Amino acid sequence: MSIFLFFVLFLFSLAVVDLMVGVSNDAVNFLNSAIGAKVASFKTIIIVAAIGVFIGATMSNGMMEIARHGIFHPAMFSFKELMFIFLSVMISDVILLDIFNNLGLPTSTTVSMVFELLGGTTIFAIMKMHGDQAGMGLGDLMNTEKAIEVIFGIFISVPIAFFFGSIVQYVSRLLLTFSYSFNNMKWKIGIFGGIAATTIVYFMIFKGIKGMSFISTDTMEYIKANTPMLMGICFIASTLIMQGLYFLKVDVFKVLVLLGTFALAMAFAGNDLVNFIGVPLAGYSSYQDFMAHPGADPSTFMMASLDSPAKTPVIFLILAGVVMVVSLATSKKARNVIRTSVDLSRQSEGDEMFGSSRIARVLVRFSDSVGNFFSDVFPDNVKAWANKRFDASDIQLRNGAAFDEVRATVNLVVASLLIALGTSWKLPLSTTYVTFMVAMGTSLADKAWGRESAVYRITGVISVIGGWFITAGAAFILCFTVAWLINLGGFLAACLFMCLAAFLLIRSSVKYRKRQQEEKGDVVFNELMRSTDKEEVLKLLTKHVNSTQCNFLEYVNTTYKQITDAFIAEKLGPLRSANETLRRKREELKNTRRKEMIGLRRIDADIAMEKSTWFHLGRNSCEEILYCLRRIVDPCEEHVDNHFMPMSKEQVKEFIPLRDTVLFLLKRASEILRSGSYDQVEEVRHQGEELKVCLEQTRDKQMMRMQTGKENIAVGYLYLNILQETREIASSIRHLLRSAKGFNEGN
Repeated sequence: MSIFLFFVLFLFSLAVVDLMVGVSNDAVNFLNSAIGAKVASFKTIIIVAAIGVFIGATMSNGMMEIARHGIFHPAMFSFKELMFIFLSVMISDVILLDIFNNLGLPTSTTVSMVFELLGGTTIFAIMKMHGDQAGMGLGDLMNTEKAIEVIFGIFISVPIAFFFGSIVQYVSRLLLTFSYSFNNMKWKIGIFGGIAATTIVYFMIFKGIKGMSFISTDTMEYIKANTPMLMGICFIASTLIMQGLYFLKVDVFKVLVLLGTFALAMAFAGNDLVNFIGVPLAGYSSYQDFMAHPGADPSTFMMASLDSPAKTPVIFLILAGVVMVVSLATSKKARNVIRTSVDLSRQSEGDEMFGSSRIARVLVRFSDSVGNFFSDVFPDNVKAWANKRFDASDIQLRNGAAFDEVRATVNLVVASLLIALGTSWKLPLSTTYVTFMVAMGTSLADKAWGRESAVYRITGVISVIGGWFITAGAAFILCFTVAWLINLGGFLAACLFMCLAAFLLIRSSVKYRKRQQEEKGDVVFNELMRSTDKEEVLKLLTKHVNSTQCNFLEYVNTTYKQITDAFIAEKLGPLRSANETLRRKREELKNTRRKEMIGLRRIDADIAMEKSTWFHLGRNSCEEILYCLRRIVDPCEEHVDNHFMPMSKEQVKEFIPLRDTVLFLLKRASEILRSGSYDQVEEVRHQGEELKVCLEQTRDKQMMRMQTGKENIAVGYLYLNILQETREIASSIRHLLRSAKGFNEGN
C-alpha cells in the first residue's frame, strides 16, 4: 500500500507547485484592471487581492465535485485505475505547462484540467470496453452529459464575456462619458456605484456563502427566501454610501475598482482552486476509502464513494489559500504576465505586441462595413449625441494608466459576476477566458481599437484564443498518451513519468530565471510613455531613435556579410535564413517607426516639426537599406537554389575589398550613433562617396566584360545587381548619418 501513499503525496506536491504557478499565471487576471487604471500602488492592490483570494478559497468546496465525478462515473473504475488517471492528469499538466512556456503560447489551467481528465479517462474507458466490461458504451463509463456541459460552459464563456463586457461598457460610457470629473458626477456616481456594489455583494456573498462549511442550513434558507429584500436593502445602502463618499470628496471609482479586485480575486479562488487541488483531493479521498477496507484488491475495488458530494476539510482549503496568498505576494512572474491583457485593451497608442494577420485585416474591413451600414440607419442627431458622449479627446488618465476607472470598474464587475455565476452552477469557467474577453469587449466599446491599432489588437486576441484551443487539444492528447503508457507499464511507468515531471519542474524554474534576465522589453519606450515632462520625453525619444538605428546598422552589417559570403560559397541555408530574418526585420522597422511617431506627438509641436524631417529621412534610409538587402538576397537565393554557375575568381577578388569597405562604413556609422560623435559624420560620409565611385567603376568594368561575351550571363547580371544595390546601401548610409546629425543637433 506504500506505493499508493507515495502517489497521493506526489499529487499533493504537484498541487502546491500548481497553486504557485497558477497564481503567477492566472490569478493576475484580477489585477489587470486595477493596475491598468493605476488606482492604487501595486502593494495596496496585492493586499486587497490577497484577502479576496484567501476568503474565496474557503468557498470552493462545491467545485471539487468536477474532479470527483464531473467527467467520469467513479463506480465503474477501480482504485488503481483512478489513481493512474489522477497521476496522468497532474503529470500531463506539468509537461503541458513546460511545453507552452517554452513556445511562449498562452494557456488556461481550467481548460487543461478538464481536457486532461477527459483524455486520461477516455483511454481507460476504451480499454475497459474492450476488456472486462465489453459491451458497455462510453456513456456508461464516462459522465458524458456533465462533461459536455462543462466544456460548453468553458467555451461559451468567451462570446458571452465579450458581449456583456461590450454592452455594459457602452451603456456606462453613455452615462458617464470620457470627460467625467469629480464635480460633474452628482447623482450618477451614487447609482453607478450602488449597482456595482450590489451586484458584487449578491454574487460574492449570497451565491458564494453556500460553499462555506460553517454557515448553517437555516441561515442559507433565510438568505434564499429573502434574496429580493436583501438585494433591495443592499442597493439602497450601497447607493447612499457611494453618494456619501462622493460628498466627502472620496475617490469613489478607486473604492469600486478595489472592491471589484477583491470580488474577482474571491471568484478566482472559489472557481479555479479546483484546477490546482481538485485532482489531488480526489486522489486523497480515494485513498482514504480504499484504506478503510483492509484486504481490498486495488485492481477490483470500485470507487463508488466518489459519487458522494465533496466535503473538503477546511484545513485543506485554508492551506491552499495561504499558499496562493504567499505566491501572489512574492511571485516576480506576477508582475510580468499582466502585460498582454493591459496592452490589448490600452486606450492610448503605444507599443503593439502583435503584428498584423490576414484574418484580422478581413475582420477589420468587415466590421468597418457593418459599422457604416448601421451608421446610415440612425438619425444624425442621435449619432452626434453618441459621438459627443464618446469623445475621448479630453480624457484624463492617471500617470502611466492604460485606461480610466470607469472601464476598470466594468471589467471587474462583469467578470466577477460571470465567474461567480458559473461557480454557483458548478461550471468551471476559465478565469483567464472571462477576464480577458471582458477586457477586450470593454476596450472595443470604448473605441480603444482605432484604425491604426485594430488589426494588431485583433491579431493579439486571435493569438490568445488560438492558444486556448490548442491547450484543449494538446491536454487531451497528452494525457491520453501518458495514461495509456502508464496503464501499459504499470507502476514502473508511473514512477518514470513522476521523475520526468520533477525534472521538467526544475528545468522550467531555471529557464524562467534566465529568460527573466534576458527579456527586459523596450525599457526606453515604456519610460517615454510614462513620462509627462516634455523635455524628458525628448531626451528619451532621441535615445530610442539612436539606439534602434544603431542596432539596425549592426544587423545590416551581419546580414550583408552573411548574404555575400553564402552566395560566394554557394550555401543555400544561410541565404534562406537571411531572407527570413529580413521579413521579420521589416515588421520590426514598421513597429519601431510607429512607436517613435507616437513619441514625436508627445513633445512640443515646434520641436516636433523641426525633428520630424530628420526623423523621416533617417527611417526612410533604414527602410531603403532593408529593401536593398531584399533585392540582393532574393535573386542570390534563387541562383544558388537552381545550382547556376558561381561568381568567377576575378569577380570575387574585386568584390571582396568593396564588400569589406561597406562593412567598415556600417561599423563606423554604428559607432557614431552609439557614442554620439557626430563631428565624425562628414568624414564617414566622404568615405561613403568614395566607395560609391569605386562601385560605379567596378560596375562599368563588369558591363564591359559582359559585352565581350566571355562570361555567364546569369551570374554576370546578378553580380551587376549586387554592385548596384551595394551602391544604394552606401548612399543610404550617408543619408542616415546626415539625418542622425540633424536630429540630434540642439539636444
